Amino acid sequence: MRTQSITELCHIISGGTPKTSVKEYWDGEIGWLSVKDFSGGKKYVYSSEKTITELGLENSATNILKKNDIIISARGTVGEMAMLGKEMAFNQSCFGLRTKDEGTLLQDYLFYALKNSMRSIVSVTQGSVFETINRASFERIFISYPMVYEQKKIAVFLSNLDAKIEINKRINRNLQEQLKAIFDAWFYKMEPFGGEEPKGTEYIPLEKLCVAVTKGTTPTTLGMSFTDEGINFIKGETILDNHGFDRSKLSFISEDTHEKLKRSQIENGDIVFTIAGTLGRFALVDESMIPANTNQAVAIIRSKCIAPEYLYSFFLGNWHNDYYIKRIQQAVQANLSLGTIKSLPIAVLPKVYYKEYLDIIKPLIRETKRIEAENMKLIELRDSLLPRLMSGELDVSDLNI
Repeated sequence: MRTQSITELCHIISGGTPKTSVKEYWDGEIGWLSVKDFSGGKKYVYSSEKTITELGLENSATNILKKNDIIISARGTVGEMAMLGKEMAFNQSCFGLRTKDEGTLLQDYLFYALKNSMRSIVSVTQGSVFETINRASFERIFISYPMVYEQKKIAVFLSNLDAKIEINKRINRNLQEQLKAIFDAWFYKMEPFGGEEPKGTEYIPLEKLCVAVTKGTTPTTLGMSFTDEGINFIKGETILDNHGFDRSKLSFISEDTHEKLKRSQIENGDIVFTIAGTLGRFALVDESMIPANTNQAVAIIRSKCIAPEYLYSFFLGNWHNDYYIKRIQQAVQANLSLGTIKSLPIAVLPKVYYKEYLDIIKPLIRETKRIEAENMKLIELRDSLLPRLMSGELDVSDLNI
């Protein structure tokens, strides 16, 4: 195994931003990446929220990254990274990395080596208001690498795991789209009822359908500490836009702290919903996340006289969006009150239709949770093998590819 710095091994490419006041620089054909386009742990990024024109490219400090180049966030949320699925430009809060010699260091292996070195990357960040990586930081980040044939075997093995994880994510996105379409047909278009709302439908505030609508507490505000392991502690950033959980963003508390924070204990079947910071992320909790607790930025919605899957489908169907958006409270940061969460009117179908609807959606929701659990195991396997492969502790000849 050889060890060299990123500066020795890679071309380090800087990004930039065209002037936002010049409209001719924006909304063109060139993808322009920022960290939110590639956060969340996915290996490849194929698209960006914003695009620029050729004029914007020529009149700014941004550069084009090639397919398979690596982009890494260098400011704010440091260390998010992905490989490019196609050529794109990027902003100044990121760096692009391209191996200087594929005969020495494979780009695919570099990606996983960097992923393994993330703690080192974060440790060399600088700054006060924002943590940052600058060009000099890469001189203090070192990569160890074996012969190219071993790099290839390691990279193929880990890439296969990542590919399966992404396939599962696509399947779940498709299932969620099916659930949204079913919800739309039943509650907006009223298709099963000939376009008219069925007689006997009641609009009941969420609070009256639940045994609890509450929020959590941050342990440190009560003089209790986080721990290195123990009870899962869910924060807003733990809940993903795809309604799953990012386990790498979990914190942990002791069993004693968990018992003291009884109000914010999470149960199987609860819906968790972010009410501060990034508003409106939500997920259905299953047994794989239990026991768990949460903080005051997350609401806990626990159903009583109605199936949790029924309530969850209303959130998947965006039933809540307009109602909550009109009632957002502006303070230091936007937030939603528990009173607002509780007051959301839910359309409860007559019993016969309620059962029919539930029989349709429950198998789909159950399958999304099964796939989430499978992905959790795949991610744990990948992340446990990664340091052993990078250190040489695990022989590549032992890998089943």
